[in-house]
Amino acid sequence: MNKIVSAVSVLGLTAGMVSADGHMANDMTIVSWGGAYQDSQINAYTNPYTEMNAGVTVTWDESSAEAVAKLRAMNEAGNITWDVVDVVAADALRLCDEGLAMEIDADEQLAPAPDGTSAEDDFGDLLVGDCFIPQIVYSTTFGYRTDMVPAGTEAPNDICDVFDLATYPGMRALEKRPINNVEWALLCDGVAKDDVYDVLATEEGQEQALAKLGTIKDSVIWWSAGADTPQLLADGEVFMGSTYNGRLFAAIEEQGQPIGMMWDAQVFDLDGWIIPEGLSDERKARALDFVYFGTDTQRLADQAKYISYGPARLSSAPLVGQHATLGIDMAQHMPTDPANAANTFLYNYEFWADYRDDIDAKFQAWLAQ
Repeated sequence: MNKIVSAVSVLGLTAGMVSADGHMANDMTIVSWGGAYQDSQINAYTNPYTEMNAGVTVTWDESSAEAVAKLRAMNEAGNITWDVVDVVAADALRLCDEGLAMEIDADEQLAPAPDGTSAEDDFGDLLVGDCFIPQIVYSTTFGYRTDMVPAGTEAPNDICDVFDLATYPGMRALEKRPINNVEWALLCDGVAKDDVYDVLATEEGQEQALAKLGTIKDSVIWWSAGADTPQLLADGEVFMGSTYNGRLFAAIEEQGQPIGMMWDAQVFDLDGWIIPEGLSDERKARALDFVYFGTDTQRLADQAKYISYGPARLSSAPLVGQHATLGIDMAQHMPTDPANAANTFLYNYEFWADYRDDIDAKFQAWLAQ
């Protein structure tokens, strides 16, 4: 038995995950987001995987932000060059609906928990689509410069402080897309949390959100990469800005920047893997082998040693310990920690799968005005 096939039995994989001739491809291209997040995946997933599978080579591509468009183009060209792709849940739903991502049977193709609990029960409600393999719960939230808070003023702790230029003057950093921004805008324009997506589904609601954003538009630097806001904060170019909680954790705890976290109305979201449709049997077998290993209980817990994102499995949570190099308890830095999750906003995957293209177009036209 060759070393690659023997890895299947070592990991306890099912025979249905191996190609018809019993072989798996030796090369994988994995797509992610770069930065500290991708580093956490390398440390927790691919380094141990390649150590266990001699001869396997992993190439990284940092194009996850463009995954939908690029997979559409690859499909049209009949040339799928990616093997495993990290995407947010809403993009996974779009890719699945368009037949660009492979459907996954969680109980057959993902590892059970150590106590035998099925993968479906262990992931629970986070299995939001037929093609989506969850990794983490993360949030988009705000950081602010602690040394730029006006004298005699409390540090910002309410999402609507973002829109309060009188109390908290200075530039803001917001992502150059409608998602999250339009939800926060409606919340701060008096729309009840439970009604946000009903309102946003209407032309009037979309205009209302853009009008609210318009009140701070001249004070916004628009970002495209998750590393942008931490850098803008570090340089003092903005007073506050949105980004992923793990990026802020790195800036605060690893770099010692004078930055504070504002958890109010943090938007919970999911990130995970999809496997593109159209792979050869050998490449598909390797991709399935990797995600079986990379999303088991221990590997998801291991990722939390490197970045402050909550693991997607229930069985992983008790295994979250200290940061790999800082030696600090990571649980309190997770977006799911009760102290941080007092007022969260739950991202609606189905809404954005349905409305993303139309609202994107309207938002970009508004930006250009």
